Amino acid sequence: MAYFDAASAAPLHPVARQALQASLDEGWADPARLYREGRRARLLLDAAREAAADAVGCRPDELVFTSSGTRAVHSGIEGALAGRRRVGRHLIVSAVEHSSVLHSAEVHEAAGGTVTHVPVDRAGAVSPSAYADALRPDTALACLQSANHEVGTEQPVAAVAHACRAAGVPLLVDAAQSLGWGRIEGDWSLLTASAHKWGGPSGVGLLVVRKGVRFAPQGPLDERESGRAAGFENIPAVVAAAAALRAVRAQAAVEAARLRELTDRIRARVPELVPDVEVVGDPVGRLPGVVTFSCLYVDGESLLHELDRAGFSVSSGSSCTSSTLTPSHVLKAMGVLSEGNVRVSLPPGTPSEDVDRFLSVLPAAVSAVREKLGAPTAPRTASTTSGSLVLDALGKLCPIPVIELAGVIGDVPLGGTVRVLADDEAARLDIPAWCEMRGQEYVGEEPADQGSVYVVRRVS
Repeated sequence: MAYFDAASAAPLHPVARQALQASLDEGWADPARLYREGRRARLLLDAAREAAADAVGCRPDELVFTSSGTRAVHSGIEGALAGRRRVGRHLIVSAVEHSSVLHSAEVHEAAGGTVTHVPVDRAGAVSPSAYADALRPDTALACLQSANHEVGTEQPVAAVAHACRAAGVPLLVDAAQSLGWGRIEGDWSLLTASAHKWGGPSGVGLLVVRKGVRFAPQGPLDERESGRAAGFENIPAVVAAAAALRAVRAQAAVEAARLRELTDRIRARVPELVPDVEVVGDPVGRLPGVVTFSCLYVDGESLLHELDRAGFSVSSGSSCTSSTLTPSHVLKAMGVLSEGNVRVSLPPGTPSEDVDRFLSVLPAAVSAVREKLGAPTAPRTASTTSGSLVLDALGKLCPIPVIELAGVIGDVPLGGTVRVLADDEAARLDIPAWCEMRGQEYVGEEPADQGSVYVVRRVS
């Protein structure tokens, strides 16, 4: 089985496993106690903190360990907003942040704060000038991920940090996806990360708060971790996390170049092997091991099952794979095709042969799903009125509305229109994306009693 979902969780690094096993015998005692066992545990904790701080590029007393990367994000945002409450209650986030950031923003807004969501371009990147324009006198905090977790696009952190620093606003960087590859450049103020993204054990996060940043920890006070992370430290896991970070950093340059060659191969070969595919994300400014593409006329969940049966573990941002039946907020913000979405994220050490085998089985997997769905000429219910064709796709989920659109577009003359009535949220993304891929004109969206009407003009 080839595991291609390292962006969700990387396999436990061998060095982390060794450190974890060793520290289980040495780091079980309370590091706050003065007896021998406590002192031994404190030495392990301090050494892990120094190693992690060196990797981040901060002072050891600026870094605390949390129970997860999500907890680090929540605590960092809450503490920074509370510390700057006198300045104002305006928060800035990008439209493609991790859900932990967006959920914190929702809580802040529900409590009376204001939130600005900075849009991204079609590659998934923010514009530094857009962040600068969003800054206000009452802005308490800005947040920006170092690289996107779904499409791998790297963000211009240094430029955004410069704009924020000039305005006197702290910038929190979610570095979960990229800290294993190197330090985060720029004059940022707070940073969060998660150990299981670089091969450490799950349940360990990092929160860094630079000296001079106004920060007020929320919740009941706790004497541990400078009062910023309550609870007894999981010293064996912390030691393993720091050991893994140091180990992956030692090989980062070489492994990044190797994985980038493999993902470049996937980016180039997938559109050649599979028709009607959109490769998404920045082709150059991206994480070394991540490549994401979407396939027309494909149910994302079915495709993941086909690939799983073929021996590959991948993930997806398609609405078809979620319980909410809404597209990934990242793909939605980018305005790219969401149906049949596949994210390949290669862990360090991935053999080239596994990538070649993936490319050999992918075309058959996509064809099998398309054949089951009847693409691209699935049965449809259509009628013509006033020279245009009306396609009723109410109650039909992705990718059926697009499949049926493809089946009827030839029934109207050049210049004629197809009006697609659909109530699936994914249609708002996938119909315009289909038009761009197939050389048709997307006219726009109109309200309807049920769902929406998406108007497409045939131009080819």
